[in-house]
Order: sequence, then structure tokens, then C-alpha cells
Amino acid sequence: MAGRYGLSENVHNPSQAPCGRSGRRLRILTERDRAAGARRRPPFAFALALLLVLAAPATRAVIFYGTADPSFNTTAPTGSLAGSGWQWVGVWGGYEGTPIGANYFLTARHVGGTVGDTFVYNGVTYTTTAFYDDTVSDLRICQVSGTFPAWAPLYRGSSEVGRNLVVIGSGLSRGAAILVNGTTVGWMWGTGSGVPRWGQNTIVDVVNGGSYWGALLYALFSASSNPNQCTLANGDSSSPIFINDGTGWTLAGIGAAVDGPFNTTSTGSGFDAALFDARGLYVLDGSTWELVTGPNAVPSGFYASQVSVRAAWIDSIVPPIPTADDTPALPGLFLATLGISVVLIGAYFAHRNAMGGER
Repeated sequence: MAGRYGLSENVHNPSQAPCGRSGRRLRILTERDRAAGARRRPPFAFALALLLVLAAPATRAVIFYGTADPSFNTTAPTGSLAGSGWQWVGVWGGYEGTPIGANYFLTARHVGGTVGDTFVYNGVTYTTTAFYDDTVSDLRICQVSGTFPAWAPLYRGSSEVGRNLVVIGSGLSRGAAILVNGTTVGWMWGTGSGVPRWGQNTIVDVVNGGSYWGALLYALFSASSNPNQCTLANGDSSSPIFINDGTGWTLAGIGAAVDGPFNTTSTGSGFDAALFDARGLYVLDGSTWELVTGPNAVPSGFYASQVSVRAAWIDSIVPPIPTADDTPALPGLFLATLGISVVLIGAYFAHRNAMGGER
């Protein structure tokens, strides 16, 4: 599609919207824009809306394909999804923050915040003491006083595409159905309560978001039999994306943006929505509404800042935890020497005993 747009309102430079997968300019939407009546609407490859909310509406949560139940997935996942990230998510100014070190957490740069603001994790309140903003992505590292009891490991591989994900968010819930020729093709953004919920999806691509956004993971809101199939909405900025590559669950992305806006005609201001098939609707490309067509369903999707490509920058600020591969050579050499000594001593005593022992 021809545009994407982000998920929050504290955007420091809204003109720096990323480019769509088609190379077109992306759109940024914020609650502040709405209040002022301003609508920045580049496209969908789709159009990029920031997942932020300045003043939280009545309720917020991720949007599911299979249900509009506001109580769905409001507790930690179980079974094969147990430990898939819920335990590592805290609250940062109404959004999510994810601890990644003893006293550091990762969030979205565009949600803002100042030194001295608080972060709540596992019921404990921590005060921020410093921020570190990435210059080539929307990532921000916040440092706090005190020590976290646990934190998420980073995904450091390069094979996110094709992997299933778990996302935790507290953005807008599912609203009224959108019909095309009498058939439901998606839902308007609704309301919410700020209650975190978790959902699933699959990473289908990594796209270039331009100089501000950098590399973005992309997932589609396709029709699915999976009851946990979801997408993000306004208020889901900074929502963490977790994947499991067979070695355990790791942090792979931070929620940034969604596709949109859309329209039923080629004029007017349009609307924000989660669509599993946008055909028959219009999407804004720059200043022009374009009709979405095609032989197959064209779902909208959401975007998350890719963590793996910024691991070196993160490591330059957050001291990485040593692994077995980081063990110094000296202890190994010492153990080897000790082993040789034990063998020699054993041989000496064996020889002495054979000779009748000490006289």
C-alpha cells in the first residue's frame, strides 16, 4: 500500500516521517494533530501514524481480528507462550517500557519524557536519571536509579522475517465495523482503558523508514484463525515485540507506527482503522486519495523499530552480560595447568607406591 503513520503524540520532528515500502513519504498522526484539526497524511505502502496518545481516551488495548472483548488476553500468556515477554514490561508515562539491563529500559524516542519522570516495573517505581537517544532510529534508552530484578535479552540475529511474534500494548481497542459492499473488511479504532493486552502476529518484512526511523519490522493484520491475531493502534507506541528463535524469548522490536489513513471516497479527511482487506477503500498518497485494488486481500499492518541492527549502539550504553564465550583465557589456562599437575603428582605417587613407598 501507499503509506504508514505513527502511534503517539510527543513527536519531536513530525516532518521526519519515514518512507513507505513504495518509496513514498509516510504520514505521522498524533493526538495533538487531531486536537488542532491538522492531518499530516502521506501514504500506505501505506500511511504512517504514530502510536501515541497525549491525553488517554476512555480505553486502550491492541486490536484483535477474532474478538472485540475488552478483557481478552489481559493476563500473562500461558502454555507454549509462557514467559514470552509479559514479565519484562513496565509502564513509562502511559506507554510501555522494557528493561534491558540492571538499570536501563528501552522505549520509543517519539513518546518523549524527561529526566526525573518515573517508570513502574513489577509494582516498583523507579526514577529516570538519564536518556540516550539513537540518532538513526526511534529507539531511546532510559537509565534509572535502583536495580531491576529482571530484564529482557535482546534479539541479536538477522532472521526476524517469518518468525511469529508476541506484542504487548495498551492502545485503542476495536471499534465499529467498516463495510465494503456490505462485507466487513476491518474496524475503526475504538476506545480503551490503558489495560495491557498481548497478541500475536508474524513479521513479514523489514523496511527502511528513512533517516529518523531507520529499520522497521513489519507485520500484517491478515485474516487469521489464530484467536490472538492482532495489530496496533494509537497509544501503542513503545509496545515491545518479542520473538523466539529456538533459544528463548528475546526483545526484537519497539512499536512505532501503523498503516493508514483510509477513506470510503476520494475526498474528505478519512479515518484510522485496522483492516484485513483494504480493497475498495482509498488510502492517502501525499495529497491524493488512491483506490486500493488487487486480486488478493490487501491488509494494513504495523511497524516496530528493529532492535537487532542497533545492538552495538545499545551495548555501548548498557553493559552486556558476559556469556560463556566471554570467559577470559587465564582461568582456562590455569585449569589446564592444574590438570597436568594433578596427573604428574598422581604418576609420582603411583611410582613411589610401586617401589614400596617412602623409606
